[in-house]
Amino acid sequence: MKLLISNDDGIFATGIRTLADTLATAGHQVWVVCPDRERSATGHGLTLHKPIRAEQVEGVFHSDIEAWA
Repeated sequence: MKLLISNDDGIFATGIRTLADTLATAGHQVWVVCPDRERSATGHGLTLHKPIRAEQVEGVFHSDIEAWA
């Protein structure tokens, strides 16, 4: 199964790492996209005049997982 996992707790949150690694170990294709740091309660925020950037994150998740923050 192909799975995209995201959260608002940030890319280094223990919960998302555990979930993603467990699913990848079980044979699923997993991608992770999260904010670079904890961003809870900003769901209604707007970014209007600045570009939104994402960088690939390596060494945090299972080696088969592609992650971006």
